[in-house]
Amino acid sequence: MLGNATKIANALLTSGKEYICVMRLHRKEDPQKIRDAAGEFVGTIYQRPPVRSSVKRRLRTREIYYLEVLEIENQNVLFRVGCQAGTYIRKLVFDLGEALGGGAHMAELRRTRTGPFREDTTLASLYDVMDAFHFWNEESDERLLRQYVQPLETGVEHLPQIIIRDTAVDAICHGANLAVAGVLKLHTDIQPGDMVAIMTLKGELVALAVAQQESSTILEATSGIVADTKRVVLLQGTYPSTWQRKPAKKS
Repeated sequence: MLGNATKIANALLTSGKEYICVMRLHRKEDPQKIRDAAGEFVGTIYQRPPVRSSVKRRLRTREIYYLEVLEIENQNVLFRVGCQAGTYIRKLVFDLGEALGGGAHMAELRRTRTGPFREDTTLASLYDVMDAFHFWNEESDERLLRQYVQPLETGVEHLPQIIIRDTAVDAICHGANLAVAGVLKLHTDIQPGDMVAIMTLKGELVALAVAQQESSTILEATSGIVADTKRVVLLQGTYPSTWQRKPAKKS
């Protein structure tokens, strides 16, 4: 998150996550029983945050996209889990231990994905970044740096997109909400309340917004507001203005 890209931080905070976890069982369990119990936690689950947490301890729902047991060795269980943002893995482990009957606690945890960024494709050491910066700064060679400093649009690849007309871009840059008339194309699975990425035809991120209508309704509508603009990213004036400001009233 460098410079203007800090504006999309919320898009990643609310994105799905993946973890690799080592669960320590309090007693030895049958491997098939462990796998069967893990399967029961895939889907929508109820979860109350643990005592030591940054949020209020009220019961809430979270989505577990997948929970794959990778290896079982004595009382240690290695598993991979993909989940909705805000899921507490140590609480998931506790609940899984309760379901098995003997209890369990989390021994190790590593996050391997946040939104579109994966451990096996996008991580770099600070030494790598330092070398890339040196080549760019001293030799004006940015090829290596481009491997690590990616366009900010990469950070919203996981969001549904609405492609807008060039004539609508500058109005959005000034904070206007997106109307039906400005829409060219959109993803088919958008629901009211979803965070969406408003994009230009060139693939530039204009703003983050909250959808006000579902995709099917937007496609059939002839007027109305499609999305409520929340965070403008593209600089004003990047696209020419095609709208007129109202003249200031004389006192």
